[in-house]
Amino acid sequence: MSEQPHQIGQRIATRRRARRLTQTQLAAAAYLSVATIRAIERGARRPSDMALETIAAALGVDPSALLEGHVGTERRVRAALPEISSSIAGYDIPPDSPMPPLGQLATAVTGAESWRLAAQYGRVAQSAPTLLTGALAAFHAADGRERRYAARLLASAARTADAAAYKYGAHDLSARLIDLMRWASAQADDPLLEASASYVRTETFFAAGAHRTGLKALELAVDQGPVATTPQSIAALGALHMRAAVVAGRLGDSDAADVHLDEARSLGDQVPEGIYVGTAFGPESVRIHEVSVAVSLGGDHVGRAFDVVHEWTPPKDLPAERRSGFWIELARAQLWGNRREDAHESLKVARRIAPLHTREHPWARETVATLRRLRRADDESLTSLAEWIGAI
Repeated sequence: MSEQPHQIGQRIATRRRARRLTQTQLAAAAYLSVATIRAIERGARRPSDMALETIAAALGVDPSALLEGHVGTERRVRAALPEISSSIAGYDIPPDSPMPPLGQLATAVTGAESWRLAAQYGRVAQSAPTLLTGALAAFHAADGRERRYAARLLASAARTADAAAYKYGAHDLSARLIDLMRWASAQADDPLLEASASYVRTETFFAAGAHRTGLKALELAVDQGPVATTPQSIAALGALHMRAAVVAGRLGDSDAADVHLDEARSLGDQVPEGIYVGTAFGPESVRIHEVSVAVSLGGDHVGRAFDVVHEWTPPKDLPAERRSGFWIELARAQLWGNRREDAHESLKVARRIAPLHTREHPWARETVATLRRLRRADDESLTSLAEWIGAI
């Protein structure tokens, strides 16, 4: 028998109070109205799949903790992928759809970007086809300055859609979305946006295991990038160096990784932590990438990761996806360093921060599977985590 709305609402209210959140705070974090939260909690309204998942993400739990057996996100993302693919099939051909008002489109793009940074992939995937279709219509219908502005919105829409495609293993579609982002960035005549596209393009090289080519592409993007004279340009170059350091680590080139980390660190010290052209950058993001580099270099370098986190963890105002990625990579280092209890705890933190991101991360799944093999199989907490993440 399906659970009644009041049962779901009670669980949400209990979790909210345990987190010491007001209904207003939960509504803001879940991108829902206060009236919707109130109606759901008192059982007057059954939450949709999307609402349930955004509430779960805001509470730092998996949706199945609020509704047993819930598997909505993956189903919605995979159902949306063909429509996303169709929406960009002829991106260079003017569509028949009407041009939306640019202000309305900009608001929608900004909202979708916030979902991407919060790792809310279900919302991203469902909104992406309409967002991409609207952005393409605006681009082809506009001219002059408005056309360049529409191109920037199109690039952002493509990047947002790519987040869902890449995380759920649709790498061919991801590569096409990144090509669209690069094309739109060139149409926008915006060096900062082109640097951002080069940053995102690294996903294609990660998926193909073409790390050497990926490093060359990033170093070329650095050479051709904007001059570091403004916070935005400093952040654009710094992000490229962060990414290049991780790719160099995957290659096992510790010297190149250190060179790029030093450059990223120097640039990070010049700007406050923030979101620049869709990418988080600043001193805190560089620290997270120091851990990423150590893990990329392999088990012999775990000491570098432990040095970073000796008296520091990512602050809560960083994007959820970035913070959860930090704990996932730290768990990998802790496993290699024979700190298995710590690795288990790190994965639980990652799950609380961004459940959907953690569940789809291959390193998280691999670490959980290894922990369960090495530790007692009757460890209920670990077994529960392994079942949730799909490791058993």
